[in-house]
Amino acid sequence: MNRSARTNGRYSRGSGRRPAAPQGEFTLPVTVTPALPPVEDFAALGLPDGMPQTLTRLGVTTPFPIQAATLPNTLAGRDVLGRGRTGSGKTLAFGLAALARTAGQRAEPRRPLALILVPTRELAQQVTDALTPYARSVRLRLATVVGGMPIGRQAGVLRTGAEVVVATPGRLKDLIERRDCRLDRVAVTVLDEADQMTDMGFLPQVTELLDQVRPDGQRMLFSATLDRNVDLLVRRYLHDPVVHSVDPSAGAVTTMEHHVLHVHGADKYATTTEIAARDGRVILFLDTKHAVDRLTTHLLHSGVRAAALHGGKSQPQRTRTLAQFKSGQVTALVATNVAARGIHVDDLDLVVNVDPPADHKDYLHRGGRTARAGGSGSVVTLVTSAQRRGMTRLMAAAGISPHTAQVRSGEAELARITGAQAPSGIPVTIPAPSKGPSPRGERGGARGRRPRDGRARRAYAARARTAAAA
Repeated sequence: MNRSARTNGRYSRGSGRRPAAPQGEFTLPVTVTPALPPVEDFAALGLPDGMPQTLTRLGVTTPFPIQAATLPNTLAGRDVLGRGRTGSGKTLAFGLAALARTAGQRAEPRRPLALILVPTRELAQQVTDALTPYARSVRLRLATVVGGMPIGRQAGVLRTGAEVVVATPGRLKDLIERRDCRLDRVAVTVLDEADQMTDMGFLPQVTELLDQVRPDGQRMLFSATLDRNVDLLVRRYLHDPVVHSVDPSAGAVTTMEHHVLHVHGADKYATTTEIAARDGRVILFLDTKHAVDRLTTHLLHSGVRAAALHGGKSQPQRTRTLAQFKSGQVTALVATNVAARGIHVDDLDLVVNVDPPADHKDYLHRGGRTARAGGSGSVVTLVTSAQRRGMTRLMAAAGISPHTAQVRSGEAELARITGAQAPSGIPVTIPAPSKGPSPRGERGGARGRRPRDGRARRAYAARARTAAAA
């Protein structure tokens, strides 16, 4: 297909847009050009030299369904709308294509050639980690651009030159406004977890960024769910896209079990504590940062190796906590929805909604932390009597028929479903994640200054020594 066709008529930037679907209705775009057939192995894709060897070295031998379906088309330059649940292999589906189509080129300072937009810092880091070996194999430079980290360092990387940028919308917009980045050379653009970006209020920033990339470039949009806001992005920015829907929801995963456990309000904390004390790792989701911190403190006092993850933590703290969880130093990760996307932990077999999620989309993405990439797992939701009716509606909207049981702490049924057991009761201490640099300044603090008072200086030095030793 001639990609320059986008520059004329209604598909050019700033021109008229495709007609919108009726209110409340999502209609997939009509694909005029037939999609290429899926492949059975990566060798059939004709990837640049270095990539096949890296796939083999990392043990990636057979494409997941969404990779097999989309890669032939994305490597050919087609726009793609891919729907697949978290953990279905989307990162390599778009990542290999973006890298392969950029390989052999060199970016000018501040002017990347490919852009991958994601909603959260954790997902940006996950995408970067996943793609780094393949980028190195074809000598492409990756830059990660996220909030909560020193903007000066990120600007320096962009000034040096990076072919591929993985970014959250807000920080990338800041760097563009500082004139540390320009998108006019971006020929391949990816939107990952597009539905969460719109849910988080990033839609104006996303559209502003998409209006700055090359109008004749390739666009790939991947999302676990499709709604009206994603519909807007599809109709405005994707031209004649190939549509692939693979593993449309977490509820369709046959290796995932769903349990709704009815609990008494007075017994809920004890039930949660016994689940957290199980052998093996678990993620516990709650609604608020205060609730997360309170439960984490209680679990530590009860003998459970727990840590908190929420938006009130600095990015270095969040990164360190995740590393502790992945290594097994922390076995119970207590989190708000900040962890509902963008976190991949191998062999995580249990997710617990201590507080039921607000809607079915949140449920699917919380649950998507388990049963990833063909693995198995369980999603357990604790529900009090006042929450039962709302949970029934939520499950129906998610297309899930859960197993339901009435449980109490100490009962065999709770242990059978979740592996719950009584905690040791011996308080434990987890080394605190280093605070790292303040988001407001590269040297810490609002102005990057050390305290002037003598006692404060000594306390500052003690904290620094503790952080260095941790």
